[in-house]
Amino acid sequence: HTHTKETDGHNSLEEMTKAAKDRGYEYIAVTEHSKKVAMAKGLDAERLRKQITAINRLNEKLEGITVLKGIEVDILKDGSLDLSDDILKELDLTVCSVHYNRNLSEKEQTERIIRAMDNPYFNILGHPTGRLINEREPYRVDMEKIMEAARDRGCFLEINAHPDRLDLPSRYCKMAKDMGLKMVISTDAHSLADLDFIRFGVDQARRGWLEAKDVLNTLSLKQLKELLKKTKR
Repeated sequence: HTHTKETDGHNSLEEMTKAAKDRGYEYIAVTEHSKKVAMAKGLDAERLRKQITAINRLNEKLEGITVLKGIEVDILKDGSLDLSDDILKELDLTVCSVHYNRNLSEKEQTERIIRAMDNPYFNILGHPTGRLINEREPYRVDMEKIMEAARDRGCFLEINAHPDRLDLPSRYCKMAKDMGLKMVISTDAHSLADLDFIRFGVDQARRGWLEAKDVLNTLSLKQLKELLKKTKR
């Protein structure tokens, strides 16, 4: 879960990739905002296709690291996704997030997110409670139902490592472990330095008793891609 200058990030695709390689990563996922987040210059399908082409060209030249093609796609109020399946199917992964209509009832918000998970191209629920520490309360949602729905549909939940978020809280990390739901630790990096936030996500996971086997992006690139393929696709 990273952003570049193409939306609201501060560095180029190439710079973010080099920084990830310098940190010893085998892969990095580039996941710009989708068009709903206009304030962040979110991508429409045409701009996303251009980025897909750019990533493919970059991957042809790279050694020792692979850039995964992704998007942080908005979950709309009705549970649909902000971009069509025609473009989502061209990606390696999606991080699906709620940014708007946060004031729905617990039942409505829960149903909205689960409806989004029914989309065959939904992979990861981004910053699942939507909280910003000391700034914004979580939206109301039945996290146990969300986790059960994710597990049953082959989806995953993010532990957002940004220090303003640390989302999921550790009690939900433990709940996920108990029900056999794998997590993803993401930096939500908007700059090169933000990639170092990963340590905060690892600490959050450990507070919830998670081990490497519980975290999707401890896997090799080959293993990761296999798990991201959902049976209903």
